[in-house]
Amino acid sequence: MSNFRILGVVAVAAVALSLSACAPASDEGESTASDGVFPVTIDHAYGTTTIESKPERVATVAWANHEVPLALGIVPVGMSKATWGDDNDNGVLPWVEDKLDELGAETPVLFDDTDAIDFEAVADTQPDVILAAYSGLTQEEYDTLSKIAPVVAYPDVAWGTSVEDMILMDSKALGLEAEGEKLVDDVEGDIDAALAAHSELEGKKVLFAYIDPSDLSQVGFYTSHDTRPGFLADHGLPMPSIVEEETAGTDEFYVSVSSEEADRFDDVDVFVTYGDADGELIAQMQADPLLSQIPAVANGSIVILQDSTPLAASANPSPLSIMWGVDDYFGLLASPITAG
Repeated sequence: MSNFRILGVVAVAAVALSLSACAPASDEGESTASDGVFPVTIDHAYGTTTIESKPERVATVAWANHEVPLALGIVPVGMSKATWGDDNDNGVLPWVEDKLDELGAETPVLFDDTDAIDFEAVADTQPDVILAAYSGLTQEEYDTLSKIAPVVAYPDVAWGTSVEDMILMDSKALGLEAEGEKLVDDVEGDIDAALAAHSELEGKKVLFAYIDPSDLSQVGFYTSHDTRPGFLADHGLPMPSIVEEETAGTDEFYVSVSSEEADRFDDVDVFVTYGDADGELIAQMQADPLLSQIPAVANGSIVILQDSTPLAASANPSPLSIMWGVDDYFGLLASPITAG
């Protein structure tokens, strides 16, 4: 299974570009002093990027970076197409649709980066800045994009940027650092309220896994470098011991171990994986002589995130998805606990 597919289950057609997509669609998030903050310099994994003046044309690549300018009232000229979690096949996730409607804006140009970044499509939008604070850009991709416009790459680990850092880095590039800090506070408020409403999650260890129904000999799961478990850890939920151990030895966001090591999952309280909602995968796991040794599997403490649904996509948290459905998401994670 490719890294992109893993990110998609995880997580990740151009349309006409309207004039409204070339500039902020509302005064929300606008800073009268924003011109005065430039130039700004942002540190990231590939060095530093300096943005000399306030960007008027904002492009974004990779998962969810477009949500930062949108949340601040700026409509990008181009953004990555949603190829996983899209509920109506228009390339835009529902929380992004809601925000575009709120701003009275048309859908920006959509870059299809399923297999690779479409550099030509990005260049055609003539951006002043390219936001990719949450991404897995390679050095080559970063260098190529930098020939188009200044690029904000990820800060440290590929696909490991927290929601807070994505907001702060992308908003700084727009000259809206203070507004980004307020957005972080708003998002954190929604998260805290949702966690308080599902207090049964307190102290529970959640494993984010991918189980291939055609091959139960391996258990793939996400390290805390990934935003799914990282998001929960950042908000006080402990990690299963196997996640802590494997994270300490790798920079990868996803690893696999043999199902013969089932005893390493003994402290998992909630086993989360992706699949169909028909219950067949759960039955397969509970019938397997190795996987059934995992207590969470044996007692049915399993959450199935339905493949390519918006709620499954929201498990890979982003600013607008959190505000759209974090309460439903935490409710789903808590459902085996409340049922037990």
